Amino acid sequence: MTVAEAKAMPIGEKFQLMEALWEDMRERFESMPVSDEIKTLLDERRARAARGESKILDWDKVKSALGRG
Repeated sequence: MTVAEAKAMPIGEKFQLMEALWEDMRERFESMPVSDEIKTLLDERRARAARGESKILDWDKVKSALGRG
């Protein structure tokens, strides 16, 4: 499918295609190995949050604060 063909699709079909693409991406992402570097980074961030040195923000609140929610 070309970009032009996707743009010409009815909105309902576009939503179906988007859902199928996101599902496929989610499945692929969840099965991908995570590097030791990324694991270490995430562990460090979790530890900082657990110690109260940083906050975990709600994504919807962040978007709203930025005027995009």
